[in-house]
Amino acid sequence: MIAVKKLYPYLFLSVLVLACTGKPETLQDKLTVNDAQINRILSQMSLEEKVAMFHSKTNMSSEGVPRLGIQDIKYTDGPFGIREEGQPNSFMPAGWTLDSATYFPTGSALAATWDPQLAYEYGGGMGREARLRGKDIILGPAVNIQRLPVGGRSYEYLSEDPELSAELAEMYTKGAQDAGTAVCVKHFAANNQETSRGSVNVILDERTLREIYLRPFEAAVVDGGAMAVMPAYNKVNGAYCSENEHLLNEILRGEWGFKGMTVSDWGGTHSTMGAAMHGLNVQMTGDTYLGPALIDSVKAGKVPMEVIDEKAREILRVRYAIKPVPEDVANTTMTSTSEDQDIAYKVATKSIVLLKNDGGILPLAKEAKKIAVIGQNAVLKTASGGMGAGVKALYEISPLQGLKDRAGEGVEISYAPGYKSYAGRGWGKALPSTDPLKADAIDEAADPKLLEQAAALAKDADVVLFFCGTNKNIETEGSDRKDIGLPTGQNEVAQALASVNPNLVSIVISGGPCDLSELQKYSAAIIQGWWNGMEGGHALADVIYGKIAPSGKLPFTFPAKLEDSPAFALGNFPDKNSSQRDLFMTMYRNDMTGMSRDEIRDALAKLPEPESKYTEGMLVGYRWFDTKGIKPLYAFGHGLSYVDFGYSGLKANKKSYKEGDVIKVTFNLENKGGMEADEVAQLYVHRKDAKVEWPEKELKAFKRLTLGAGESRQVTLEIPVSKLRYWNVDTNKWELEDGTIELMLGGASDDIRQTIQVKI
Repeated sequence: MIAVKKLYPYLFLSVLVLACTGKPETLQDKLTVNDAQINRILSQMSLEEKVAMFHSKTNMSSEGVPRLGIQDIKYTDGPFGIREEGQPNSFMPAGWTLDSATYFPTGSALAATWDPQLAYEYGGGMGREARLRGKDIILGPAVNIQRLPVGGRSYEYLSEDPELSAELAEMYTKGAQDAGTAVCVKHFAANNQETSRGSVNVILDERTLREIYLRPFEAAVVDGGAMAVMPAYNKVNGAYCSENEHLLNEILRGEWGFKGMTVSDWGGTHSTMGAAMHGLNVQMTGDTYLGPALIDSVKAGKVPMEVIDEKAREILRVRYAIKPVPEDVANTTMTSTSEDQDIAYKVATKSIVLLKNDGGILPLAKEAKKIAVIGQNAVLKTASGGMGAGVKALYEISPLQGLKDRAGEGVEISYAPGYKSYAGRGWGKALPSTDPLKADAIDEAADPKLLEQAAALAKDADVVLFFCGTNKNIETEGSDRKDIGLPTGQNEVAQALASVNPNLVSIVISGGPCDLSELQKYSAAIIQGWWNGMEGGHALADVIYGKIAPSGKLPFTFPAKLEDSPAFALGNFPDKNSSQRDLFMTMYRNDMTGMSRDEIRDALAKLPEPESKYTEGMLVGYRWFDTKGIKPLYAFGHGLSYVDFGYSGLKANKKSYKEGDVIKVTFNLENKGGMEADEVAQLYVHRKDAKVEWPEKELKAFKRLTLGAGESRQVTLEIPVSKLRYWNVDTNKWELEDGTIELMLGGASDDIRQTIQVKI
């Protein structure tokens, strides 16, 4: 038992808590309420039956205990829509008719709402639709910190800030699980790049790991009660995440009290003993490691039976907590519901960020009767494409369709494609095309004929709406962008449009940040429109026409140039040994690679082993820009409205605080405009006389508020003093530094309106 106690101290602690109190103490403890029954089940199971639960049954399921009537666990891709049904051991569609789901705005759009309550509703919609499909676990939310502006999955993730990401992750988790579906929060941890994600070794210090990269996961697990966690593909400080003792056993289960199950990313398991002894429950996919080889290891005395029992117990806890949907009930109605479509619309409206609005050109004046819509991003769909998560949306309202649907009487809307859309794959291979609207290279110059047609249309219009940005072939799982420039000559198009019509409004449709420095020169207004779900076109039109005031705030920094961002400024990305050969694509997407079995085996054997050094430490995103005095193009938290907001009367409830206290500040917020509008008030902290190294400022509280025209309201924000602690790498624990704290209140990280000082 000594070995087991070393591996699983959390088990004995949880049993002690339940024995003493008779009731769950935490959301994680709720998973243990069936342990007595589960222990009886375990006593009836053979070793082979237990190990059968530790690996995939199909591409999207793992085994139950058929002999004892315990159903399989069924997984579904998220995180922004329930994926269509696939063939049993393939990622190819099964061709069903009732599996069209609600396409919710992607992760970066949800983050731009800065609205935890909306995240709860969003998660609830995902959970309900998963139940309609008979699924038990959503593979999401995806909560990794956006470290790189070029990140291929920036659209799936939430924010560069751990506090914003944490609050949204917690509420998404609660929403989905309250609806009856478990979440599998991913990718744990430090999966902040797609380049060589299957083998890269992330090297970072413990303080940075704890304060930045683990915070959203901790919130989802401890405060949200997440029942499942997906270890990432990459290594952290030398050990693969799927067999990382520090991450899975010491922190996740030991410190955070996690009682559920871990599920490897697809192809992310690397050994039998490593996975078995260091915290993995389920290998996806195949049984190479946690199958016959594990049975042999147990029989040889290398893996204690107690470890096998605990793994099975953790899986059964989730199985008992999430009731299986009967086969004759699942998939009998359309997955997408009107209730969830309404949530998708609401998230989309609140995510739209007004970056620039010179001369108040927006909202469009009623006199604007001739509108020229330029750019293929006005008509291209974003629910699927590229590699990875996608949704077979029941419908998708494009921006052009939304504008036409919401147009007033007498408004004439004309359209021209303006530029070619990149048709290749984000991981490097272009697909040559004879389609005149498809580009074979991302940096292909503007097409003269398309440019001429667009300029002619713009010249005659009262206002020009230019839809630019990326697409799902540029931002995609499995690869990172080479840069954040606008593709296929879009800057040339913007310049040409502005030369014939100064009333140019540019709408950027993308998942992550783009370089808008050139676009800004030519545009009277700029909107960040995101990949905004099935109702995104209607939401965008309602903002452009002025039915709704824009209220989104940037969840990450838009640098003036890529080289200003920390990983690039320090030369930490990409590593010279990196490769665009992706583990998942090589193993599972033969439809894309066309590789034979021998070629796949050889490619997997030759995966590079690059390093990713996080020498910027805690200075991620705005923390870097503020601390180094580098001015971004658009700052974290930035977002304009059609009204102005006034901040006044900032006060704290005390002058001095100690550990265990909560800092409570009040202030007055006034809507100085003539229409209802939302504002996101943001509270940052700055250490005045610190001995410990800190960023210039850090977000510690925020609140979205709706105020009517001319309304003024007193607002309260709270910061638990525990959120001001730091991880002391010398003592290996959380500690609080005494000193003076400046509380900085405003509408963005670079728009601080009021400050006060308190003592800690």
